[in-house]
Amino acid sequence: MRHLHNYIFRQLVWWALLVATTLTCIVWLTQSLRFVDMIVNRGLSVTTFVSFTLLLLPTFLSFIGPIALFVAVVFTYQRMLNDSEIIVLGAIGLSPSNIARPALILGVFLTALGYLNTLYLVPTAFREFKDLQREYRTDFAAVFLQAGVFNPVVKGVTVFIRERSNWGELYGIIVHDERKPENPLTFMAEKGVIVAGDRGPRVLMINGNRQEVAADDGRLSLLYFEKYTFDLKDLNKTDINVWREPRERFLHELIFRKDQAKTGNDITNYQKLRMEGIFRLSAPLLYVAFCAIALSLLLGGGFNRRSQFLKILIAVGSVLILQIGMLGLKNLGEKIPQIAPLMYLLPILVTAFFLLLLKFIRKRIPNNRQDFAEEAQ
Repeated sequence: MRHLHNYIFRQLVWWALLVATTLTCIVWLTQSLRFVDMIVNRGLSVTTFVSFTLLLLPTFLSFIGPIALFVAVVFTYQRMLNDSEIIVLGAIGLSPSNIARPALILGVFLTALGYLNTLYLVPTAFREFKDLQREYRTDFAAVFLQAGVFNPVVKGVTVFIRERSNWGELYGIIVHDERKPENPLTFMAEKGVIVAGDRGPRVLMINGNRQEVAADDGRLSLLYFEKYTFDLKDLNKTDINVWREPRERFLHELIFRKDQAKTGNDITNYQKLRMEGIFRLSAPLLYVAFCAIALSLLLGGGFNRRSQFLKILIAVGSVLILQIGMLGLKNLGEKIPQIAPLMYLLPILVTAFFLLLLKFIRKRIPNNRQDFAEEAQ
């Protein structure tokens, strides 16, 4: 019996890893297209690009993991049905619950890993991703790497450079500042460089002019200079008192009493943070739920191959309904807090229903050649 369970378990692990890897690569490639602009237009290195996208993998796995297990269970047990292995196991006296045990063990094990992922890996990786993103946005050397392009470095400020040397020197600089629409400023310089200061990055321009249009009569005033520093300190304001998004937070930062809110954003988004925490605690339960759905439908109602396709369709439909229901409850719970417990009850009740269905299945065990032939059709 142990060898049989080990055989099924190895098949399940193999297919779960294969499906999870395939789906993760597909999602990773599609999501990474969002960052192609950073390479093409912002001069982001390939190493940094890969680091950016890899930090999103734990978030992808929280959704892909249960689906990968479901596909692995369906494929493994469907193949065993097609090869009449399930029929033979039933003939020697094994119950559907016994045949399903390796899949359930794997489901429980992946549920534990799912909690590790949602409670620790997801917030850790996503927080690092957002911190790198904020750091990159304040890395103005990377912003100016693309020559010949009007770079909107901040709202109201646009910078253009004709050329950039390998040493970081800028040539043909134009800075247009319209943060005060009634009094726009334009700076033009032959060359310059980006320097760091105590109050933030600055553009040091050499041999240029400063153009200002008066708000009252529209007259243009022109000031020539040998050196001029344009302060970009406003670009760092977004990094002060950063409000962490729900996916950046650990569980204790998501579930708290409303009177413990530390910032105005926490109070405003209290229900959103709370539902994110409840979702983190309930989402890993989908591993066992999806597994139970696949097992009860594939191993129940006889071994006739002609009915297997319909069973698989029902299983897929049940999984989709459950997944949509979980996401719907998460969104609805932000408006109606009273339904939050349904996030736990829904996967638990679905799992219990299909496990009971599997436990009380009474199969007709083939006992002669004619019965085997009928079941194998």
